Amino acid sequence: MRRVKEYEGTEAGLYVVNAGLGPAIVTSSVVRLDGEAIGQWDYHTQQRLLSSFPTQPKARSLSPGAVVLAGQSTFLLSLDEYSDAQHGWFWDLITRRLVIEICYESLYGGENFSVTPPVF
Repeated sequence: MRRVKEYEGTEAGLYVVNAGLGPAIVTSSVVRLDGEAIGQWDYHTQQRLLSSFPTQPKARSLSPGAVVLAGQSTFLLSLDEYSDAQHGWFWDLITRRLVIEICYESLYGGENFSVTPPVF
């Protein structure tokens, strides 16, 4: 999982990649805003979180049972046409305030892997 901010006028967000050899099966997730757990990374938590923002980011859920195929990548949360001047609040959100932890395992199961964005 990493944060991506391209040049002005392009997409920015929180990006997840399965760089493994096989699929990753999501077992759970935890979303923390300002250190407080607010739910799983699902539609309902996203709606509560995103409804208060001045611009609506795109969000993709990874609910338990979701499969991320080997080599697959996607934004969990992103803004098209990102601009530092207009969307500084978004970069602050994904670098300092918001932590999404995704727990997953392989097809074999039982590994209890987890991933979070790197700490700045």
